[in-house]
Amino acid sequence: MGAAGKYMKQLWLNPKKNLGHLWKEKLILLRKNPAVLRVEHPTRIERARTLGYRAKQGYVILQSRISKGGRERPRRSIAKGRKPKNYGRVHFTFSKSKQLMAEQRANRKYPNMEVLNSYYLAEDGKHKWYEIIMVDPVHIQIMTDKKINWICQRTHTRRVYRDLSSAGKRMRGLKK
Repeated sequence: MGAAGKYMKQLWLNPKKNLGHLWKEKLILLRKNPAVLRVEHPTRIERARTLGYRAKQGYVILQSRISKGGRERPRRSIAKGRKPKNYGRVHFTFSKSKQLMAEQRANRKYPNMEVLNSYYLAEDGKHKWYEIIMVDPVHIQIMTDKKINWICQRTHTRRVYRDLSSAGKRMRGLKK
């Protein structure tokens, strides 16, 4: 990473303070977008490149929005006359991380591609946004590239659902 990448990394350590008015405008745009959106270029280029992104054909960047907070269990329909204390409806933590759920949601939208990695983009009071790097395993540029053609093998299909992405491994406790 060069000098420019070092300064970009410092800028993203506290974007609300460092970017100021631009950060507010970016959040407004993110809120207006759909839950999964394909974008031309990564917002955090230095982070995307450290996670394996290359500016060539076959790589796709998606912005994925996920709602914050815990999961609320559905209430039983025959729950008349019971104490709500015993339902266990709220404060029910989901076993998946938000980042992994965002990756899986993006992969459901683009099932012909594989998730390479993802990184944090932004958050507000209601949502978190992640950018997901996806690779097309049948693209000729990917098949001929020696650094990434491992993803073309049959053993690496649907890897995000088997918790083999970086967020999935971290959720399972395999990364320190």
